[in-house]
Amino acid sequence: MDIYTLNLTGLLALCGALFAHGQTTRNKSSASSAAAKPTSASASSQLPFLTVYALVMTSDWLQGPFLYSLYTEEHHLTHSLISALFTTGFLSGAVSGAFIGSLADKYGRKRACLFFCVSYALSCLFTMFPGRLLINQGLTLVLGRVLGGLSTSLLFSVFESWMVADFEARGLGSSNLSGMFGTMSMVNSLVAIASGVVSEWLVGIAGTKKAPFMASVVVLGVAFGVIALSWVSIHKPSPPKSNTSSTLSKILSDPKILCLGLASTIFEGSMFLFVFFWTPALRSTITSSSSTSTLPYGVIFASFMASCLASSLAFNTFMSGSSSSDTQKDKKTNQPVIAHPILLLILLGISSVTFFVSAHPSSEQTAFWVFCLYEAAVGAYWPTMGTLKGKLIDDGIRSQVYGFLRVPLNVFVVVSLMLAGDGAAGFVRVFETCGMLLSGTVGVLW
Repeated sequence: MDIYTLNLTGLLALCGALFAHGQTTRNKSSASSAAAKPTSASASSQLPFLTVYALVMTSDWLQGPFLYSLYTEEHHLTHSLISALFTTGFLSGAVSGAFIGSLADKYGRKRACLFFCVSYALSCLFTMFPGRLLINQGLTLVLGRVLGGLSTSLLFSVFESWMVADFEARGLGSSNLSGMFGTMSMVNSLVAIASGVVSEWLVGIAGTKKAPFMASVVVLGVAFGVIALSWVSIHKPSPPKSNTSSTLSKILSDPKILCLGLASTIFEGSMFLFVFFWTPALRSTITSSSSTSTLPYGVIFASFMASCLASSLAFNTFMSGSSSSDTQKDKKTNQPVIAHPILLLILLGISSVTFFVSAHPSSEQTAFWVFCLYEAAVGAYWPTMGTLKGKLIDDGIRSQVYGFLRVPLNVFVVVSLMLAGDGAAGFVRVFETCGMLLSGTVGVLW
């Protein structure tokens, strides 16, 4: 058994232990509280959402690992053209984020989720068959990236908005909302691990890197059907048209919302940059290492996702245990006082350290475990940030605000990619910059 397989085995064992401990904690909490029955019922009523969430995240994870190789090996695109296409996708996400949320709030989040399934499926088709769907291959590929950027903005805004609105419509508590975000992070990690294995298998069977994209189209079709048949349209009175702009401006000028926007821009932007640069960073350690020259990228990716899953399980266990312990709690939310704001600062600080260390890794295994630590921070970040946004942002314009918060994020990634440059030192500059920005964000939020 090679070292990376051994590492993955250990991480999966940790996930199993955390899951078992979490089940024990939740069982004790349920046994000691007569109010646990409504919580259980409300959790089961979230099954339609979790099913759709698993499907749409699967459609994203299936194609992600093979987009670059599809461009290079089957479409035979140059590196400069590929970079331009990726930049187009992020620019599309930035532009669409400015208006896609308001349209979702106006015409319905269920419709926006259905539209996501269609637009992302078209993005996959344009990416797979650029010379067949339109005469101009380059135009088809650009349309694929434009739709991909728009779909990503929808994926990370309207689904979460629908879920939070559903919670509020049914009068569920913030404790349940926090647990739901933890469950979503856990589901995302699980489907990421499974999708990586399945996509590799599909490519081996079909002999083409288009296979995962076609599988994504099928999965999106299933998600469309589940949304159409099982989701309800939730309508909450929105501010009058004359007051919408002023209400949005007031919310975006709120110091708490601005702090969340800064944190999400720097953290999530750094996360996207990490996805681009972890491979060259890890490969840079091979020359002075006794490791083999070929890295098992699939196993390493699965290890990252296992780290993310472990922290998601730990988050759920912590929140479940804290809600039934003697920890000091907020009188309004009944949540531990230290829980979300302080946890966000801790995660930003940990991420800052990992980026500084990753910029100058001393060995292959050191770099690997530092990357795993960062992915663990990512796993706890999503439910933490999701809970904070769910509490602070009014439901009437929730999707619009979520969309606006993604605009600076995409701009940050585009600018960083443009300034990174080529060559082996590119990841060093990017990681050092991310570390400094994350440290600065901790200072601002503190």
